[in-house]
Amino acid sequence: MADAEPADVDPAQAAVEAVQRAPREAIAAARAVLAASTEPGRRSTAERAIGLALRELNDLPGALRHLRRAVRYADDPRLRALARMSLGYVLANAGRTTAALREVTLALPLLTGADAGRARMQRGVVLHYRGRFDEAVRDYDVAVEIAQREGDLLLEARARNNRGLLNAHRQPGRSTDGDLLRAAAAFGGLGLDLAAADARWNSGIAAGQRGDVAGALRCFASVDAEYRRLAVPRPALLLDRFELLLSVPLLDEAVGVAATAVAELRRLGLASDLAEALLAQARAALLAGDPATAADAAASARTRFHRQGRRSWATFARHVELRAAYAQGRRTPVLLAALIRTADQLDATGWRSPASTTRIEAARLAVALGRPGRAAQLLEVAASARRVGTAPRRAQGWYALALRRRLAGDESGAARALRRGLAVLDGHRASLGATELRTHSGAYGHELAAEGLDIAVGRAAPAAVLRWAERWRANALRMRPVSPPQDPGLAAALAELRMVSAALEDALLTGHPVQVLRRHQARLEQRIRELSRGVAGDGELLATPTVRDLAAALGDTVLLELVTHGPRLRAVLVRDGRAELFDLGRLDQVERLVRLHRFGLRRLVTTADHSDARAGVDRAADDLDRLVFGPVRARLADRPLVIVPVGALHSVPWSGLATCAGRSVTVAPSATAWLRAAGRSAPAGPAVLVAGPRLSAAETEVGQLAAVLPGSVSLTGAGARADAVTGALNGSRLAHVAAHGRFRADNPLFSTLELADGPLTAYELERLTSPPGCVVLSACDSGLAGVRPGDEVMGFSAVLLALGTRSLVATVLPVPADLTTTLMVDLHRRMCAGASPALALAQAQAAFAGSGAGPAGAVHATAAAFVCFGAG
Repeated sequence: MADAEPADVDPAQAAVEAVQRAPREAIAAARAVLAASTEPGRRSTAERAIGLALRELNDLPGALRHLRRAVRYADDPRLRALARMSLGYVLANAGRTTAALREVTLALPLLTGADAGRARMQRGVVLHYRGRFDEAVRDYDVAVEIAQREGDLLLEARARNNRGLLNAHRQPGRSTDGDLLRAAAAFGGLGLDLAAADARWNSGIAAGQRGDVAGALRCFASVDAEYRRLAVPRPALLLDRFELLLSVPLLDEAVGVAATAVAELRRLGLASDLAEALLAQARAALLAGDPATAADAAASARTRFHRQGRRSWATFARHVELRAAYAQGRRTPVLLAALIRTADQLDATGWRSPASTTRIEAARLAVALGRPGRAAQLLEVAASARRVGTAPRRAQGWYALALRRRLAGDESGAARALRRGLAVLDGHRASLGATELRTHSGAYGHELAAEGLDIAVGRAAPAAVLRWAERWRANALRMRPVSPPQDPGLAAALAELRMVSAALEDALLTGHPVQVLRRHQARLEQRIRELSRGVAGDGELLATPTVRDLAAALGDTVLLELVTHGPRLRAVLVRDGRAELFDLGRLDQVERLVRLHRFGLRRLVTTADHSDARAGVDRAADDLDRLVFGPVRARLADRPLVIVPVGALHSVPWSGLATCAGRSVTVAPSATAWLRAAGRSAPAGPAVLVAGPRLSAAETEVGQLAAVLPGSVSLTGAGARADAVTGALNGSRLAHVAAHGRFRADNPLFSTLELADGPLTAYELERLTSPPGCVVLSACDSGLAGVRPGDEVMGFSAVLLALGTRSLVATVLPVPADLTTTLMVDLHRRMCAGASPALALAQAQAAFAGSGAGPAGAVHATAAAFVCFGAG
């Protein structure tokens, strides 16, 4: 929101006019006036210019001090009223909205013409802060009318900017860009670059409010660069970025942004924005599963909002506080009454989406307290959201309708409502182009898909369980991949990141300081994320396959899709055109065994004495094999197997389990992704062999593979640069990369393969236009994936499969370079002889395990580390 300024020409007034163009220059000019003049009116105006400029620079105590001087110095009623008006603006920023409203109200009767318009706009700003939105819009409307009558372009631009921002929040499903675009154009025409940047930023907020996440991200990235150019800090804008991150949701990043905002705004004393930052911190903590932190932060925010007279915001904070209490296990009639009362208050103040969420949780609590009738009433109201608003809100409405129908015993009707809700989210996700955004947006479908899955399990309907599991699983891979923008800035940032990362690695190895390089790396990674996120999707989404669709492609192969159902791990097995449902046991037991098995295999690679480690590995492997495959082993026989894992089971070294050893095993993120990959044909280009640096075995491996693969292209030494490697990969039928690999759990798209000029990230592989048909990554952890809600996977395997690679052989554990060459050469010999990648890998692993190529434990772990992903 913007303050209001008149338009005179004396030096003091010129300083006021410079505030939003160059606040530091405005301060210097105003101080020159104070040094040269004793005239009260001119000194009042100069003090006002300094106060407003300090507000732009986030020095609220200084701003208030100078604006109070402006009020005292003024000997003219009009100048005193203008000073009061600006003082009210800064008081509102400081969270003192009662005092702010008093100052502006005192100013209003003394002003006429354009000055009166500025005062009406300023009162609108204070009312906006206090949550009295209808009154604020009326004041903005009057300000626009006065500005047009008086021909005051600056006043009109400011009033339109504020009105457009408020309407973006009040009408989130509709475009309200007209005011904001006209404001930005007017500010630009007047040479007010900072004000124009603020209006364009507000256009980004409006885009995010109506669900255009990609557009909002593009806008924020562009305006961020403008703020840096102008060298004007805008810490409160972290809150807008938080809202957008939470809407995806990019939860880890949102938590970090909220914490940064709280610390920075507390340091600056921006009380109004600090209260909103504490509320943001509470909301993020609640979504992250930390209700204790959420409750504390929400209570602190609520206290501050009450003190500031912002009752609607206090209600929002109360809503988070109550939901945190519910998440902590409180189940009392008092909590139910508070939830219902707060939902009604949220509706009354325009917070529609949180009101729906509160009613749904109140309905759950009512059911727990034995009040199904009250629950049905609450869900009926919440279900009305399915027709209006953003996609997540409409999906929430369909979810509420499904719950109400289940409560009434209409499970078929509930399933129809759940499908409608998921279809709404499909459309939302299809509008996102960036892999990162598509992957994280899977969080929105969790409740709907879990409810549908529960209905199908209750009916013991395996085909329906498979459909519901697929409806929410790895949906990012059901969409046409969208290439990152061909942005020179993105290409330059990726190249610079590679250079900085290489320098960082060298500094670590030589013991030199790394703090500056780490900060530079973090800035570049943030820039790359921002530039990559702004691409829009094309809307195409693959249909979920039926059992009949899968049977036609599987042939003799068996598909085993693992499914989480509450605390249980279940599986749908598809064989010979039939689907069967199995209960495999408690999920937490399986996950514990996965951790033990992986830990033991790592020890086999890193310790010299393998006896104890091997015994522990074998025990964990036997127990894990019994739990996962015991109930289905008879149905598997000796057939090839496609496994669709869930959660932590994406990192299982499957060939290390007895049921999978020697068997052709393919791992896929979903049955839909497997079917899509199975239908692909490989490009016809030559095989590409790559050896990374600081790995002596890599060049040996590539040299031996070149003899197995005549006509292949070898890139080694200085020739294995990122641009040469990605250029060669395009259109190749087969690619083999032997290099150091590093998996980044915090952001798997920054996982790397080390090349001659630095690390190649998964972000860069997304830029391939014709990916290889089959890829073999002989690199540590190269097959690991970050798993997000909806079993969305992120990493090299997800990027390559999304682009069109048919099969990928990679590792889910560290591997010793000196042992892998024998296994890799045998794998390629078998593939050249006609075996599929999955079968060739199984045969090579079996032969390698008995070869005596090294210590038995290390050989076993090396063989088990490799997994075939995709179509097998």
